[in-house]
Amino acid sequence: MEWTDLPEVGAVAGQAAAKGKSVTSRALNILGAFDAGHVKLTLSEISRRSDTPVATCHRLLGELLEWGAVAKRGNHYYVGHRLWSLGLLAPVEKDLKTIAGPYMQDVLFATRQVVNLFVLEGQHALLIERFSGTAVGKPVAQVGDRLPLHVSAAGKVLLGYAPAEVRAKAFASLIRRTPYTVTEPGKLHRQIQEARDNGYALTREEQALGTSGLAVPVLNGSGQLLAALGVVFIGPMREPERVIPALQVAAAAVGREIGSLG
Repeated sequence: MEWTDLPEVGAVAGQAAAKGKSVTSRALNILGAFDAGHVKLTLSEISRRSDTPVATCHRLLGELLEWGAVAKRGNHYYVGHRLWSLGLLAPVEKDLKTIAGPYMQDVLFATRQVVNLFVLEGQHALLIERFSGTAVGKPVAQVGDRLPLHVSAAGKVLLGYAPAEVRAKAFASLIRRTPYTVTEPGKLHRQIQEARDNGYALTREEQALGTSGLAVPVLNGSGQLLAALGVVFIGPMREPERVIPALQVAAAAVGREIGSLG
């Protein structure tokens, strides 16, 4: 069955929430129900989060399942492997991950801490690559996770270079992840400005208790932001003055190589 932009035949009053939407937009809303805090969902949860009638949701999930956009285990649905495979084809991910990988390994060797690479995606910081050793404990975030921009060092770096409309939306939704998450707009604005001025951002237990973050921007030759390269410390932050230069050297090398690709 092919998707079409025509309204479904036989729509009833109970489907008023979906009225006027194309099948494609409904399917995208269903996929949009998944996020870093909701990686597995039941049919009823997807229906509620996507504002899609249960019957319509069940039918579309069947088509998405067949295509590989979602997977199912028991009563729960997950994002499917085919979407992930498509995401890896995006130039920003493919080029950045390929080029940044060796430099991230260097930072890992120098710091013995988790090394992350984030890009700006809408109102979130998207984790596209992660390197860690064997003694850093349980990861705070996994590749593919999307974090609110204000809770992490990488997110604050991204906010420092983000368009005004992105900043405005981020400031309108300052959720608290821990007791130490900065949700006061004035303080957050100062931190973002300091990150831009100093060339790095620091956080302590804002995303998860017991962790600290340090991140620097990855810029191209024109000073445009490509990504944020960061380190997560499990426990107290140790010798940030030694880690900052290592991150900055790696970020500059990544920016140069990306620039050479045009």
